Amino acid sequence: MNQWYKPANASLEEKLLNDLSSEIPWSLIERFSELVRESGSEDEREAARYITSRLDEFAIPYQVYEPKLFLSIPISASLRINGQLLRAKTPSFSISTGAGGITGECVYLSSVSPENSGDSSPLGVQVQYVSPSGGEVEVLNKIVLIEGFGFEGAVHHFEKLGAKGLIYINPGEFIHSGICTTIWGAPDLNNASTQPQIPVVIINKPDGEDIKKLIREGKTKATLETDLKEGWFNCPLIVADIQGQDEPERFVLVHGHYDSWYVGIGDNAVGDATLLELARVFNKNRMLLARSLKIAWWPGHSTGRYAGSTWFVDTFGVDIAKNCIAHIDIDSPGTRWATEYYDISWMKEAEDFCIQVIHDATGKHASGIRPLQAGDYSFNNIGVTGFFLLLSSMPKELIEEKGYYPVGGCGGNIEWHTEYDTIEVADRDNLMRDMRVYVSAINRLLNNALYPFDFRNLIQEFDITLMNYAKHAGDEVDFNPSIKALNQLKKDLINLYDRYSNLKSHGVKDAEVRLFNNTLLELSRILIPINFTCNGLFWNEPSISIPPLPDLAPVLEFNHASGHQKYVLRTHLVRGLNRVVWSFEQASAVAQKALKIITEN
Repeated sequence: MNQWYKPANASLEEKLLNDLSSEIPWSLIERFSELVRESGSEDEREAARYITSRLDEFAIPYQVYEPKLFLSIPISASLRINGQLLRAKTPSFSISTGAGGITGECVYLSSVSPENSGDSSPLGVQVQYVSPSGGEVEVLNKIVLIEGFGFEGAVHHFEKLGAKGLIYINPGEFIHSGICTTIWGAPDLNNASTQPQIPVVIINKPDGEDIKKLIREGKTKATLETDLKEGWFNCPLIVADIQGQDEPERFVLVHGHYDSWYVGIGDNAVGDATLLELARVFNKNRMLLARSLKIAWWPGHSTGRYAGSTWFVDTFGVDIAKNCIAHIDIDSPGTRWATEYYDISWMKEAEDFCIQVIHDATGKHASGIRPLQAGDYSFNNIGVTGFFLLLSSMPKELIEEKGYYPVGGCGGNIEWHTEYDTIEVADRDNLMRDMRVYVSAINRLLNNALYPFDFRNLIQEFDITLMNYAKHAGDEVDFNPSIKALNQLKKDLINLYDRYSNLKSHGVKDAEVRLFNNTLLELSRILIPINFTCNGLFWNEPSISIPPLPDLAPVLEFNHASGHQKYVLRTHLVRGLNRVVWSFEQASAVAQKALKIITEN
């Protein structure tokens, strides 16, 4: 592996690792096991007081903000099928039905291939819904029964088709709490109208199978009753700020949510404990840090669709755009049986760095995936390189042996988002191992001369994406300008990295080092948004799956379009290609400028 990703000061990293202890994080986990940290609640405030009391104890500088967040908090739910009462939950941003609920005929639609519109699972896989027989099913004024976790796109989809309500069947015995709006953070004028306007309930698999059998046997009447508390709530948001010595304006943002479903130990008390220990260790060694470290505990994650992190990026967006080197999302580390590192979120430019860090810290090989439009990845719209979210996971063989299904946290433990996510889900030894990963990554970001991001890897991803899209476009849309611009950018980046490769041994204050790092930040602000957003800088995307180069992804539907629809699609793609070509050319100009300056000097 490239020495670029190794620690510049191995003895400092060893010191930081040796300073790690499980005592303080485990104390937080024990305290949080007594608190139902629902956003807007007194238990959430007690959790915030606990965090700040420990920050005070260790003399760690911090700020507590009190943002007003838009939340939807489930109170109760019930489902009656032909008069029989079943256990149910309602997700955040379902509507309240009022006493008596709503009643209608229940129809079932099964899920098929991961294409087109539908519901996004917690792992980001989109699902389409069809009749089990392949025929048409009328959903107007019906209550629709489908499989899924109760999240995101399907609610809006069936609402538009005129459904009265929606019942989700979870994949096992548990009923997992969740959130069913696609609005990321607080609504604005562009997306407020997409907030769900139908009631939604979630049931477990055995009950779902019983309902499907009743539907096959004849008409089935369902009554949904839901009650939620919705509005704007003041919630504490905590940010510790540990200043670096050489380049203090530049910072790494490390973050995770401290609100929870129930006591939420695996999701995310273990992450909150990790954040506290990272703050303690790095503040203890602050005089040895070149750059600054911000550590944030978000409220509003679970019942506000990442409302806390979105408020932060809305409030401090310009500073983040100017100075944030990277963000590291910490959610569900150190859980029971979680000993392997696969399907880890990282942006392509950070992939080699992440693999090296995990291997150095744990001795294990890691593999990753493109970050999902999930967790608190609220910084894509600015173009901040991000990595991690979930970290260690249960071995796949163990998951299969236990008969578990995929969930969105807790290291694969299916207690995720349930009342059973208690202290038994946490593992002290696994937490210590995962904390070593975070310490190593943060240390190298703060203290190595060069930011450890290789945008040549992102160019390879773009190349694969464009070739795939161009194949689907055929002769209908000209992808050649984008391919030409990408090839030029590839050459410019090869030259840039070759010219600056000898700077890794230089100091953080070195003029050439600063020029190279500034160039990397400029590249990230140009290239990440076109790979993860359509709405532009500082505007949030909806919480649905975002494909690579999303402005161009509709080309995959080109062969299915005809007439007016085809002309509309072609127009969309031409405009999307203009954005992509312009961005590639702007990135080339940034790389060429840096090369010119260093050559002239």
